[in-house]
Amino acid sequence: MANSTSKRASDHIRVFIVDDHPAIREAVADTIDGTMDLEICGQASSSDEAFRMIEDLEPDVAIVDISLNDAHGLDLVQNVRAQYPDVKMIVFSMYDENVYAERAIRAGASGYLMKSEPTKSVIEAIRSVHRGEVYLSRKMASRILNKVAMGRSSEPSFAIDELTDREMAVFQMLGQGYSVQDIQDRLSLSRKTIETYRRRAKEKLGFDTVSELLQYAVQWTYGQGTHGRDADVPTPKPPASN
Repeated sequence: MANSTSKRASDHIRVFIVDDHPAIREAVADTIDGTMDLEICGQASSSDEAFRMIEDLEPDVAIVDISLNDAHGLDLVQNVRAQYPDVKMIVFSMYDENVYAERAIRAGASGYLMKSEPTKSVIEAIRSVHRGEVYLSRKMASRILNKVAMGRSSEPSFAIDELTDREMAVFQMLGQGYSVQDIQDRLSLSRKTIETYRRRAKEKLGFDTVSELLQYAVQWTYGQGTHGRDADVPTPKPPASN
């Protein structure tokens, strides 16, 4: 269900929340409502609903979850960035920043924040991106700067980094238990295209069968991108060295 307030009711930083979990939206809204210079101008639980409301409400900042019921969050980020470039976006996700932070920035977000961070980080991130800055954790910012400084900006650190954004989205949804048909519906892509992304992910991660890929996708998704694995979980190949 959507909630909204009228355009430009005050000089506060107007924040829009996109998350398909009501409890998350409520927790973020409560944090923001208790802050003098911020206000919630609207909320949405789906990508389509969010896009329509952002057009109408013109928020300063949008907080976007990666996993939405009707689309991948990075697709929404790309679409909003293309149509409403003045809206600053923060991707707010349970998934490891080592995998998704750079992808989010490439898609057009101004910041990436993991849901495990303290609530005060949400306020700090909103203020930072509203000032025109990029918001990342200190660890993530250091990692990106080190890669650039060492001339390795395009070199993957882990095999999972070799996946394109679309391959990563399909891999993630497979790990969440979605069928090919479900993914087809959510991403508005053909079955053949989804199967192609699945095959490419399988090959890049070094698995021989779809079953092995699915097993690893489930383990990776519910491990939130950690690299420790149980003995019975197949291990993907390391990235190829030049």
